[in-house]
Amino acid sequence: MRDVLNYKGFIGSVHFSADDSVFYGKVEGITDLLTFEGETVKELTEAFHLMVDEHIRDRETDNVEPEKSYKGSFNVRLTPELHRRIAISAIMRGITINKYVYEALNQIVSH
Repeated sequence: MRDVLNYKGFIGSVHFSADDSVFYGKVEGITDLLTFEGETVKELTEAFHLMVDEHIRDRETDNVEPEKSYKGSFNVRLTPELHRRIAISAIMRGITINKYVYEALNQIVSH
C-alpha cells in the first residue's frame, strides 16, 4: 500500500526528493492545487494539516462547500466488448451496472 496522509477526509500524497532532502506532497482528489512539504515526517504532516485547514477556511469564507477527496463517483473507460459483458452479467443478476461494479470493486478492496 502506498503511503498517504489522511486528515478530515482529505488524502495527501507523500513523496521524497533526495536532491532537496525534503518530503513533499499534494492534496489528492480535489480541483484546487494544494501542495505541502517538510524536512521531517512530522513537519510534512503538520504542513498537510495546515493546508487542509486553510482550504476549509478559504471555502467557508467564500461560502463554498469544501471539496473532500473522492466524492464517490468516477468514470471508467472500457472496451465496448467488456462494457457489453458487464451489462449482460448485471442484467442476468437483476441489478444495475452501477450496483454490479460497486459490488465487484467492494469485493476486491475488502480482501
